[in-house]
Amino acid sequence: MARRSLQFVCQSCGAVTGKWTGRCESCGEWNTIVEEQTGGGVGGGPGKAPRSKGRVVPLVGLSGETQEAPRIQSKMAELDRVTGGGFVRGSALLVGGDPGIGKSTLLIQAAAALANLGYPTVYISGEEAVGQVRLRAERLGLSGAPVALAAETSVEDILATLETGPPPALLILDSIQTLWTDQVDSPPGTVTQVRASAQAMVRYAKKNGTTLVLVGHVTKDGQIAGPRVVEHMVDAVLYFEGDGAHQYRILRSVKNRFGATDEIGVFEMTGRGLEEVANPSALFLGDRTTNAPGSAVFAGLEGSRPLLIEIQALVAQSSLGTPRRAVIGWDSARLSMILAVLEARCGVRFSQHDVYLNVAGGLKINEPGADLAVAAALVSSLSGLALPANCVYFGEISLSGAIRPVAQAPARLKEARKLGFEQAFCPLGNLKDRSATELSAIGLPELGDFIAKLSARAGASAQD
Repeated sequence: MARRSLQFVCQSCGAVTGKWTGRCESCGEWNTIVEEQTGGGVGGGPGKAPRSKGRVVPLVGLSGETQEAPRIQSKMAELDRVTGGGFVRGSALLVGGDPGIGKSTLLIQAAAALANLGYPTVYISGEEAVGQVRLRAERLGLSGAPVALAAETSVEDILATLETGPPPALLILDSIQTLWTDQVDSPPGTVTQVRASAQAMVRYAKKNGTTLVLVGHVTKDGQIAGPRVVEHMVDAVLYFEGDGAHQYRILRSVKNRFGATDEIGVFEMTGRGLEEVANPSALFLGDRTTNAPGSAVFAGLEGSRPLLIEIQALVAQSSLGTPRRAVIGWDSARLSMILAVLEARCGVRFSQHDVYLNVAGGLKINEPGADLAVAAALVSSLSGLALPANCVYFGEISLSGAIRPVAQAPARLKEARKLGFEQAFCPLGNLKDRSATELSAIGLPELGDFIAKLSARAGASAQD
């Protein structure tokens, strides 16, 4: 009998090496190389594999009749928004999030919603027993929903069970790291097992038109654990974000073959489970202090949804040789750039001050359009004068100090007008569309003009 060959696989990125090393050369992680057996054996070499003659695939042109992908709506507006209008039949979704963030709660609510609408739904848990899932469903008031439930981790047993009846409309597997298949000799949770199990389940979903939802664990960096190839195998990747200190949860789409990316859905964690938040802007601004220095309202955009978010800044005299810079919810490198532009182009000095920046509500934003709101909050905190309570800010700041236009300015201004704001500071290039809103929008070509307007307003307030 031929000796089975061994390979060493990185459990972080899936890279394969011929020998064990302490550090992966592909991703740079330490102590992630694990020895695994390949599927070799007698006659298992690549030259001995049976070859089958392929079939001829018809080639067609780009023009022709197209049909919209059939969808299943769960009637949960926030979930349907993130998925692009509902679950697509035969698609595979990967949902990731921190432990305890509410992934299982969200999916059991979605399964119950679809089951109550008449769609066959199967929920298979690999981490919890049937009794634990039933207790959660009872706590959420969903015990009466006709959801088929099982606790199993073997891929072969799951497929055999599903083949005994008609294919379900929705299949939820919680989680992909617990599944294993006897086609692979590696232990459960390894890269080879995760990849093989996901491939088998995705193949079943594509063949039978079942919507497959896989739950994935995340690493300490917030990335879905396991090989990145699993993210390439599925049609959509959703991240469930949130902070344990806040009751808000954000479901964010980072990949979607059937909808827009960077779309978000906002939920609130309550004793009855996750409740949808129809107007997240009002929720994030509910506890805002309007007369405090260092607070600015940013008219942002998450996917296709406009959001009003409070940016909080605190600038304090520093006793350290190197002043401290702390950021929560925004990019720290972006903050350093804004501080440098304010000092070099506008003459506002922060070199002797500690700077703290926070995005209220536990939300994380990556949009460069928040530059102007951050600059306004920083200058307000440094001067000790509060910004107008009925004003919003948005605009991207370049290294030259120019304020660049941002996308979908009318939608941002319309959201601000809906919540009672009367004025907006925005890039001058965004005022070409005069039919945007009824708001009094002030166009700014450069950051220096904005600082001058704030200084003039501060001088007028001091005279009063």
